[in-house]
Amino acid sequence: MLLPALGSVLLCFLLVPLGYQVIARGVIFADLAIAQWASLGTLAGLYFLPNQNLAGAPFSSLMFALLAAGVVHLIFRRFGEAKEAWIGILYVLGASLAILLVSGDPHGAQALQRAASGDLLWANRELIIATAIVALFIWLLGHWVPGWLSGTAFIPVFAIAVTYSVSLAGIYVVFATLIITPLIVGSLQGKKPIVASVCAITGHLAAIVYSVMRDVPVGPAIVMATLLTALLWPIVSGQLYHVFFNNLDTD
Repeated sequence: MLLPALGSVLLCFLLVPLGYQVIARGVIFADLAIAQWASLGTLAGLYFLPNQNLAGAPFSSLMFALLAAGVVHLIFRRFGEAKEAWIGILYVLGASLAILLVSGDPHGAQALQRAASGDLLWANRELIIATAIVALFIWLLGHWVPGWLSGTAFIPVFAIAVTYSVSLAGIYVVFATLIITPLIVGSLQGKKPIVASVCAITGHLAAIVYSVMRDVPVGPAIVMATLLTALLWPIVSGQLYHVFFNNLDTD
């Protein structure tokens, strides 16, 4: 269970700060569209570029995510108020291409399910190390160059982060981690990214334990647990604070 737990912690520290910027920009569907194209790239790699990986993630997944990021950037610049509609078209195009790609494969449904909900319980060491490096890079970049989040560098860096995240956990978990705690704990409760990250980690770890105990898919469990934890965070954080300081007093 160590690798899935570590993978969850890294995902939260990687995606939650990016989620704050996605919400601030008002382009919620952009992350979903790029994640969908990263997933499409993973499926394409299975059929056309097998065993072509870059630090644990399929090379084709990275290329498709960067392609989608480039299209998103053009949409931002050229389509103004209609940008959400065009990003929605980009998303549904990626999803449709994924279905067409696997339609002739008797195991295509399973491949689509893995791409959507992932399987964090089977995370591999190489992919977790790569995710850790990307997360560390983004936090250091935010410390050294705070303005990068609002600049043009955001979209390609975001695409790389999403590529490794989708490879590790699937589209559902990536979207939930990017949006739920930044929206509820950040925008609605006014908490900083580090607090929202801890909230997301709590939901992830609770879902992993539940998934193992009940033998249910870990991806949907993480989505549900993250939402529930975010909604109950004022109560949950108070309980964690109480337990922690009680233990300190006991020691």
